[in-house]
Amino acid sequence: MSPKSLRQRPIDKELRFHTSRSGGPGGQHANKTETQVELRFSIHDSHLLSEEEKERLMKKLSNRITKEGELILTVESSRSQVRNREEATEKFYALLEQALKKPKKRKPTKPPKAAKRKRLEEKKKHSEKKDKRKPPKI
Repeated sequence: MSPKSLRQRPIDKELRFHTSRSGGPGGQHANKTETQVELRFSIHDSHLLSEEEKERLMKKLSNRITKEGELILTVESSRSQVRNREEATEKFYALLEQALKKPKKRKPTKPPKAAKRKRLEEKKKHSEKKDKRKPPKI
């Protein structure tokens, strides 16, 4: 394991892991061992997140959160329970980081004069084209 994975982050204490038998590759090994890892994180019960962060997570990750406010991630890609656990944790932190990123504020801009002129010219051409289709006035 790398030194980074050995360091425990404060939020790790709030993560709960459940294991179960996984499907997929592995043959008899997969049938006998519990390699699938399910990571559960209760957003409402977290002591390390502020109310604003909790609201942002609930909004951004609403399709991944249960009615009870629990974020659930399941990993079963590896034959190793330890590797699946590490992968679930990495996935969790990446998801958390992406969801908590504050969106940049949009700076309103004006369209350039050339773009306005071009738009008006196109409108005028279109209007003339339509006028030419009408029967002549008598």
